[in-house]
Amino acid sequence: MRVAVIADSDTRWKWGVLTAHRLAPAAAVDGYLLRGRATPTPRQLAESGAPGEPLGEVTAPEFAERARGYDLVVLACVGRAVQALLHGLAHAARTVPDAPRPLVATGYVGVVYEKLPDGLLLRHGADLVLANSRHDAARFRAVYEGAGAEPGGVVEAALPFLADAAPIPAGGDAHPYTVVFAVQPSVPDTRAERAYLLRRAAQHARLHPDREVLVKLRSRPGEHTTHVEELPYQRLAKRLPGGLPANCRLVYGHMGALLERTDLLVTVSSTAALESLHRGVATAVLTDLGIREPLGNHYFLGSGCYASWDQLDAGLVPTADPAWVAEHGAADGEFTAARARLARLLGAPRPALAPYLSAHTAPGFLPPLLERYGFAPDGSPLPTARTAAPSGVRGAARTLLRTAARGAYRSGVQRIAPLIRRMGAL
Repeated sequence: MRVAVIADSDTRWKWGVLTAHRLAPAAAVDGYLLRGRATPTPRQLAESGAPGEPLGEVTAPEFAERARGYDLVVLACVGRAVQALLHGLAHAARTVPDAPRPLVATGYVGVVYEKLPDGLLLRHGADLVLANSRHDAARFRAVYEGAGAEPGGVVEAALPFLADAAPIPAGGDAHPYTVVFAVQPSVPDTRAERAYLLRRAAQHARLHPDREVLVKLRSRPGEHTTHVEELPYQRLAKRLPGGLPANCRLVYGHMGALLERTDLLVTVSSTAALESLHRGVATAVLTDLGIREPLGNHYFLGSGCYASWDQLDAGLVPTADPAWVAEHGAADGEFTAARARLARLLGAPRPALAPYLSAHTAPGFLPPLLERYGFAPDGSPLPTARTAAPSGVRGAARTLLRTAARGAYRSGVQRIAPLIRRMGAL
């Protein structure tokens, strides 16, 4: 069995590759990166903890062509890219009607707290739409049924990086009591709120000199991850009055490895909270900025994990509700149902891919989306879309230009755009 994964960011690379290995443990897995603004760097890929290396960057039409040789493809991309690839794969299958098309799986990297109908309908049409918990599976099916879309593709799975993450036994290697603040690229999204959270982490370290406070960063300045980060904590730390105390520092690396020495995980709404809960690590979901949908911390209602920095400073250690943990997929990392559905699909005739969004249901929305990814309205590659990877001197030049353009885009997001907004506020 051959499996292909296509991902468009470091976190989705991790999710896609690990998901492929969970779905088909004995299969050979090939990985590709979708060319775009968030294409991960080698450092980000190395720190993701996912096995293997990508075979290279591809366009969406190129991947749709290559996918013919696989039994299963995992689309680990943003929703619009998934929708475009579904139509591209459907067209590629129509051009060779006698050959079985690959099965298609997709899903979400972590906590799903916003744009639920939008994101789900963009993923509809895949043979497996993986839900990370019973809670999510019920929500996903309700959305599809409410829209009149076939809900049969929804199957309960789990966050793939939980499967090998055993609970951490008490009394492990000796180390200072360690508090990890897991930051997020886009939550919160204002300078004042992000600076506040960093200041409180530093204050916690000053109040508890016997503790080590680690601010876990997702990317270095200039790198992108799943979400755009306009205000990196690295820059905010340089402007922090008094700087960071000696027992508070910024760290990178694989979250799973860091949790091995974590005593308390603190976050606003990061998926890292589910991983820490799975491992039995005390977890605090911050309420300092409120419990609000834009922050995503409303997802943890009923978890027992809410706390403010004031409460943590005073010694509170939240205790998670076991029933909530089980319902939201942090109790285990099994893919039993998903593997069973995959086995049934592999042994049955494969109907044509039929996404809910089509030229008939969304004629004003779908064609521009497909064009953005290099497809015509029928899913065929546009004449201007490349169908082969660049090679030789001209290919190297194109790669260099793409890298320079990506760097310019990131500089614009992280430096120029915030400056323009500040000037506009004067």
